[in-house]
Amino acid sequence: MDGFVSPISAAELKARLDAGEELVLLDVREAVELGICAIPGAIHIPLGELSVRHHELDPDAETVCICHHGIRSANAAAGLASLGFDRLLNLTGGVERWARDVDPTMARY
Repeated sequence: MDGFVSPISAAELKARLDAGEELVLLDVREAVELGICAIPGAIHIPLGELSVRHHELDPDAETVCICHHGIRSANAAAGLASLGFDRLLNLTGGVERWARDVDPTMARY
């Protein structure tokens, strides 16, 4: 299903992580944003660097794209899909939704 990106909610992502599923968490926010808050275990490649750093990712791995609200990560997922990645998820609502629904101790901005 080349080019298809599925949405995933923060609660669904948390449940899958808690179940021990192997997911690559790709945070495409800027470094300053990562300094405020981040989902543990996420790989950081800013959206602007993804086109030249995508080789750092496994195209066969199930990858969850993450940003602040879900817009940049949707763009990242679309870009990865065009490069042949086909197991892509976009975190709906981004880290903002994660902080609201999963980890209320997480800093928000």
